[in-house]
Amino acid sequence: MPETTNPGTSKIDLTELSFDDFKNVVINDYRIAYESRQASLIGRREVLTGKAKFGIFGDGKEVAQIAMAKAFRKGDWRAGYYRDQTFMFATGMSNLKQFFAQLYANPDISVEPSSGGRQMNCHYATRFINEDGSWKNQVESMNCSSDMSTTGGHMPRLLGLAFASKLYRENKELSALDNFSVSGNEVAFGSIGNGATSEGLFFEVFNAAGVLQVPMAISIWDDAYAISVPADIQTTKGDISEVLQGFQREEGTNGFEIFKVKGWDYVALCETYERAIAMCRKEHVPVMIHVIEMTQPQGHSTSGSHERYKSKERLDWENEYDCLLQMRTWMLESAIITEDELSALEDSAKKYVRECQREAWNDLLSRVKGEIDEVSNLIDQLAQVSAFKNELDAINAELLACVDPGRKDTTAAARKALRLTVSETSAEKNMLSNWLEVENEKNADRYNSKLFSNSPDSPLNVPVVPAQYTDDAQLIDGREVLNACFDANFTRDKRVVAFGEDVGAIGDVNQGFAGLQAKYGRLRIMDTGIRESAIIGKGLGLAMRGLKPIAEIQYVDYVLYALTVLSDDLASLSYRTAGGQKAPVIVRTRGHRLEGIWHSGSPLGIMLSSMRGLHICVPRNMTQAAGMYNTLLRGDEPAIMVECLNGYRLKEKLPANVGDFTVPLGKAEILREGSDMTVVSYGSTLRVVQEAAIELEKLGVYIEIVDPQTLYPFDIDNVCGNSLYKTNKLLVVDEDLPGAASAYILRNILESQKGYYALDAPPRTLTAKDHRPPYGSDGDYFTKPSVDDVVELVYSMMSDSNPGKYPPVY
Repeated sequence: MPETTNPGTSKIDLTELSFDDFKNVVINDYRIAYESRQASLIGRREVLTGKAKFGIFGDGKEVAQIAMAKAFRKGDWRAGYYRDQTFMFATGMSNLKQFFAQLYANPDISVEPSSGGRQMNCHYATRFINEDGSWKNQVESMNCSSDMSTTGGHMPRLLGLAFASKLYRENKELSALDNFSVSGNEVAFGSIGNGATSEGLFFEVFNAAGVLQVPMAISIWDDAYAISVPADIQTTKGDISEVLQGFQREEGTNGFEIFKVKGWDYVALCETYERAIAMCRKEHVPVMIHVIEMTQPQGHSTSGSHERYKSKERLDWENEYDCLLQMRTWMLESAIITEDELSALEDSAKKYVRECQREAWNDLLSRVKGEIDEVSNLIDQLAQVSAFKNELDAINAELLACVDPGRKDTTAAARKALRLTVSETSAEKNMLSNWLEVENEKNADRYNSKLFSNSPDSPLNVPVVPAQYTDDAQLIDGREVLNACFDANFTRDKRVVAFGEDVGAIGDVNQGFAGLQAKYGRLRIMDTGIRESAIIGKGLGLAMRGLKPIAEIQYVDYVLYALTVLSDDLASLSYRTAGGQKAPVIVRTRGHRLEGIWHSGSPLGIMLSSMRGLHICVPRNMTQAAGMYNTLLRGDEPAIMVECLNGYRLKEKLPANVGDFTVPLGKAEILREGSDMTVVSYGSTLRVVQEAAIELEKLGVYIEIVDPQTLYPFDIDNVCGNSLYKTNKLLVVDEDLPGAASAYILRNILESQKGYYALDAPPRTLTAKDHRPPYGSDGDYFTKPSVDDVVELVYSMMSDSNPGKYPPVY
């Protein structure tokens, strides 16, 4: 039986193929599709028998995916949907053993390269990063960006992957990057279920692609349901391609080419995909292939049965128009194969799939069984010298009785044994303890590693270059410092691009990019429509394809409109691929300033909770921001930069090396030394604290001010904790809501940095009020920390400790 993976599935061209060659192509296609169906059937049984946790499969979509695979070429990209297993098998980007290894959550990337067991089955990815963090050659491989479970969540990334082809085609300065593109000839393939086309992300990206005219091919797998909800409840007219007819490209306009084809018609599918993708690739226009009359024989997933919500008539129709049955009938009627030959092929395919399943299961089981034998032997040795022999024997018996054991069982048994013998000492106990320590390290790598790339190119490894100033350094607006920084980086690195609302023609609303579009062109500094999710997705896709994007969200309040892309996709990318993929996009935004409820936000608590996997930078001024940009643009990890909105017109000195000096991430800085209290703050409130320090000196109080500069990573040198050991009192000043970023900072200082032991008074936080800020200067004063608030809280804390020296103010 030939391998399931079949790179370069042959396209059907009757003018070039003999009838025998044609038959071989069709038979091979059917074999791949049939094996895929068997994988779905066996996979469901494996879940229902308890060997796997959950299953979601691509049954019913096989034939359309075979046709799509025929048009996929080296250098192309996929950003798809968790139904695409047949496509992955047909292109050779995955195979059956890897399919089952993922179903069983095998953490070994050599057998489960998509995610190292971190994602449920049918969530695919190809590894385009080498072990040292360097890029592989993307034009020599077929490329699959990492899948997500959120339906429609991959669409913004798809836009970016397609947009990269446009930049590589039109910007001749990028021609040297020939390991990422060949003149932009690559197509970005996307797939999505018909139900998910009701998502806002789909419409946002669809519109953006029509405007930008990028080589993006969207396939809609339409089986008339979204779990139990029928199309007439999901979609106007019950037909998404009818809804989108206004996007149809006409002479003299932009837009999409829209195709519609039935999911059980093998010949029509092959012809449609060949025509659609040829147009997309040659003319660089987006296409949509709406594949209708699909089925889903096993229902949505292993969590339920579709018989609960589909009528008998619908189920009968699905049985008749199952794509494999229809292809099978057509092959017999066309004399491509005989019934006996077809039955033999199907029997052989079933055996092969079952063999792959057993190999995948036995591979994982043998590894775990070896660990069980090892720890069981250690517990048995401990039992021979312990007063708790009976209890230890019981732990061993329970471990050995596990039906489908996992690593949690071995580790739990060792931990129970060590807890039971806590009062004993022996060489045998030390052996068990040492085993557990080694296993904990292995499991940390299996299950907790690669939140970031941690490669030699990590921004944490970028050399620190101090800012240099001449004697006659200009004193200019902060925005001009940023502008000079961007200008230098655009000159230095042709891969750097920037885009966002109002970024291009007017140079962004605060003039950080002023004049740069005129200097570097519209392919490097670009305006976009109001579509925050698409902006982040564009940056994500460009970064995956070797560019250095700065994706601007106009105000930090509007980051919430892109939160799903930032959190679900970008932040988790390195982790969910076990370091196999990266996207070093920089998200630029600004906040902290009072301009009403939606222009004064500081939602850092939200960002800290949802964006682990991004560096979170909160520079106090534009010079520090410029240094961080210089660092990030030389690194290979994603970040979000929150600039101080009220700092653009404050005067700062222009560094002579404005495009080269670097500010290290995770390095806190003491801005003012003091002996009475440590005050930690960041961003705009630092200026409030610095003003308050002057007032406090008049009252005989000397505070030490610490700026963490980045909240993630946070103060890796324990500057805050060391300061607290000197002052013994701690105040965190923050514009976020109570218990948000301030709680995160307190946890780091008191727990991680062991600052709790240095306290001689309760730590305090001074934050904004629970509600968002009202409009106007008075609203700012009564909502966010003011100089008066800082002065009086610090003084009150000193008074609580020494009321004789610091009598209450009121």
